[in-house]
Amino acid sequence: MHPNKAFRFDSDAAMLDWAVERGFAHVLAATVDGPMVAHAPIAPAGDKPDNGAVRFHIARANRIAPLLDGARVVLSIAGPDGYITPNWYVDPSKQVPTWNYVAVEIEGTARVLDEDGLIEQLDTLAAIHEPRVIPENPWTRAKMDDGRFRAMLRAIIGFEVTIEAVRGTNKLSQNKSETDRNGAIDGLADTGNIALADLMRNA
Repeated sequence: MHPNKAFRFDSDAAMLDWAVERGFAHVLAATVDGPMVAHAPIAPAGDKPDNGAVRFHIARANRIAPLLDGARVVLSIAGPDGYITPNWYVDPSKQVPTWNYVAVEIEGTARVLDEDGLIEQLDTLAAIHEPRVIPENPWTRAKMDDGRFRAMLRAIIGFEVTIEAVRGTNKLSQNKSETDRNGAIDGLADTGNIALADLMRNA
């Protein structure tokens, strides 16, 4: 993670909250078959991530699946990012290009979830994300045929990661003047990177 203190989150809890809200991770592990990565939706174990663990699921057929139980893993959660040109600053002759981004790493040990734990992870994912996309009619498992659900459940495997360390970078030009930050925000918006511009505007 970036060493500049200006780019740190306020706390471990803030990093975990952001990671869960983002909801998608690259799961990296050093396995007996070499380094591997999987891509998976994540959710807290329990009602919030500061309970000390997060959960994810992947396809049971994923080549990494049989290698994760007991493995030390890093979950890398990335947010909006983008190139920042010095031309957006007041005096480009005294600046260099840079890249703004938000990212969190969660490190810990993965353990296989039993069926109840996997179902709870899926329900938690839906409870977090459904109200964002269709608040007037969120999907729940109650809407699904139970036999069909159980059949589909067999195709995935869930894991719980006991959190041992959390690291994060929230690099949004906090080390620049207000004028230069505003120039970068406007430049990002003009080039279509609205997500990063909005993050910087609200930082």
